[in-house]
Amino acid sequence: MTIAVRRITPEDWREVKALRLQALADPAAPMAFLDTVEHATAQADGFWQERAANAAGDAAAAQFVAIADDGTWTGTVTVLPHREQHDAGLVVGVYVADAHRGAGVIDALLDAAAAWARDRGLRALVLEVHVDNERAQAVYRRRGFVRTGEIETAGFGREWVMRRELADTGSVPA
Repeated sequence: MTIAVRRITPEDWREVKALRLQALADPAAPMAFLDTVEHATAQADGFWQERAANAAGDAAAAQFVAIADDGTWTGTVTVLPHREQHDAGLVVGVYVADAHRGAGVIDALLDAAAAWARDRGLRALVLEVHVDNERAQAVYRRRGFVRTGEIETAGFGREWVMRRELADTGSVPA
């Protein structure tokens, strides 16, 4: 099965919503996302339309999706402007469907995010990953992210801050 990665369009809002609900139903969701299925389901269509518009086109943020050749949306990643590190993009909303884990989908998504960030003159990608989410930490380390030594603490627990410096060209080998 082939996977294509592309940036979302405003018209993709229904698929964005469906993939987000699928991600929030994942067993790791309570430590990986700042939302719940119940809360997300209760959002009006306008919320999802605005969310898609804010990550498409000329928006300051970018959401990328992985789509299988049968049209199934299999994964996503979003890059936001970092609130403190102005040379970096903040990676959020990372999700790959169970059936597609281990098939290179996360690599393609993170490569798309890195290319987008580099094109905007950013030097790094930063993310926060729950200290108990070993699976995600391993993937991020493999993709060139390293712990900064910082730990963010919020109502959902403690998260390691990880940073990946971006080379001028190319990507981190898988």
